[in-house]
Amino acid sequence: MSGYFRMGPETHAISMEMYRENRERTMKALKTATPGIKEGSVVLLQGGQDKSLYDTDVDYVFRQESYFTYLFGVTEPGCYGCVDVFTCRSLLFVPRLPEEYAVWMGRLLTKEDFKLKYQVDEVHYADEVNTVLASRNPAVIYVLKGKNSDSGLIAQPADFEGIDKFNVDYDALFPVIAECRVIKSPKEIEVLRYVCKVSSDAHKKVMKYVRDGVSEYEAEAVFLEHSYRVGGCRHVSYTCICGSGENSAILHYGHAAAPNDKILRDGDMCLFDMGANYGGYAADITCSFPANGRFTADQKIIYEAVLDARNAVLEAARPGVSWVEMHRLANRTMLKKLTEGGLLKGDVDEMMRAGINGVFQPHGLGHLIGLDVHDVGGYLSHCPPRPTEPGFKSLRFARPLQAGMYVTVEPGCYFIDILLDRALKDPQQSRFLIPEAIARFRGFGGVRIEDDVLITENGCENFTKVPRTVAEIEAWMSSK
Repeated sequence: MSGYFRMGPETHAISMEMYRENRERTMKALKTATPGIKEGSVVLLQGGQDKSLYDTDVDYVFRQESYFTYLFGVTEPGCYGCVDVFTCRSLLFVPRLPEEYAVWMGRLLTKEDFKLKYQVDEVHYADEVNTVLASRNPAVIYVLKGKNSDSGLIAQPADFEGIDKFNVDYDALFPVIAECRVIKSPKEIEVLRYVCKVSSDAHKKVMKYVRDGVSEYEAEAVFLEHSYRVGGCRHVSYTCICGSGENSAILHYGHAAAPNDKILRDGDMCLFDMGANYGGYAADITCSFPANGRFTADQKIIYEAVLDARNAVLEAARPGVSWVEMHRLANRTMLKKLTEGGLLKGDVDEMMRAGINGVFQPHGLGHLIGLDVHDVGGYLSHCPPRPTEPGFKSLRFARPLQAGMYVTVEPGCYFIDILLDRALKDPQQSRFLIPEAIARFRGFGGVRIEDDVLITENGCENFTKVPRTVAEIEAWMSSK
């Protein structure tokens, strides 16, 4: 179907109109942010390249670079995309492939095929970038270069032989396009709603599947199967985290050295953090529940402390509210419940000043999400800086909320030996801990509840649709 990205008849159709709107929005923002910008200037992005697995002839499954996806929606590697800043006329440059390629990889698309598929104004071959741009003599070529505040890595600017002969600006585009990506368009919101629904349903299938004797990777496989077979999501947004028992306290469990390989046992707490990806857009959902479907008294204490923190944020989140204050609210709410549950003692505000919140939740409340699971725009030059107070340094953004932002709300409570040992030895922190209660929770693992949430004009809308209360979880899991 030309003009759309769609994996199948039952999956969401992403119109190429969405990318045209993204181009227009970005060009308008670039003109506003760049006084004196000259007519005839263009934006040039370079897409991602195929990458081999080490020295073999096997390639990684290709995933397009996110900024290139944002403006063009192109799924093939080896492309360039160009947009006239003033007219928004779009040019796509695609690889010139040898005829023999069709024997192994299928019919070669013509330039007209690409034009119809992606609804751009012109298509040329990638080896013609220099000559095509030279024939138009652009006043300035704006390319993408800037630091990702989550990874610390630099977005690589477009490059081609002969680019040094043009007037190239490496600074103006990055903060503009990153800020554009922070506020989601109505069409983007529908893609995000879809991939969150697919991911929610996959999590619900996992909850019905698990039991004593099932492996963590089997639960991961159930999630992947539903996401791909039903939702058309070929990719996940990050490595699935399927922690059970004490593994549920490992924040980024599931990596190559801990590949979701433990067997679930009766009495284990499960923390499954998994999100599908559709058309480049991410979901990021965490569900925590007992492997046997029935909460113990201790599991209920911790789970409901985290749930209360999540509920407090969903009630308070709205435009103008500081994300730092949402983190503070979540932490205070959780510490209050842990005090009521007999794990802590003392004044909650004093606990916060001593950094007790960071002992039990060492990560931030959540993050921006969109084309990247940790989406861009957290700490651009005009944004508030990263907080430095105890328990706040891991926040992935600190700016006020705005309508159209899409964020995760993911409070958590974990019993991590290294952090508990430090706190018990620290005279400022140990006075709030009840050692015998803390000892009871050694090996418990952790609880995280993570929802994908759209900030609206009057509050927020939670796109995540899974059982959340103790009663809902027990009812859902018992119905299998």
